[in-house]
Amino acid sequence: MPMGERYLKSIRLLAECIQGFERLSGEHVRRCGLTHAQFDIIATLGNTAGMTYKELGDKTLITKGTLTGVIDRLEHKGLVERERSVDDKRSYFIRLTATGEQTFREVFPQVIAMGSQVFAHYSEDDFAALEHTLAGLKQVISAGGPPPILDTTKEII
Repeated sequence: MPMGERYLKSIRLLAECIQGFERLSGEHVRRCGLTHAQFDIIATLGNTAGMTYKELGDKTLITKGTLTGVIDRLEHKGLVERERSVDDKRSYFIRLTATGEQTFREVFPQVIAMGSQVFAHYSEDDFAALEHTLAGLKQVISAGGPPPILDTTKEII
């Protein structure tokens, strides 16, 4: 396989891992009456006093355009509440309701336990190696690609 296409095998494997993990955790989340995005918000707001839309957007994997709709549905279910920001009238502060807190306390530990089973055979070194590799990949992608390779064979004049 040409080097230019070699990465495709790795990217496909990474995507399949993500999709498979989401399927596993998603089954349990759906049984609790939530979507993955709704669970992501509840898990992010759990054990906090709440946060702004911007903070939620930064801490979740939900796009800004989708975030409002997900919060609308969670508010309709009585799991979150919005409060207009005192500092910025265009902004809202989002927090879990008492029912949302209860949902977090019930669902979050179960999803974490399921995830823990998937990684049960991983050692600390395995996690460190995986995180190092993924962090490096994320950095290259975030930067828009690898740094340019300098041609050291040319003479500097």
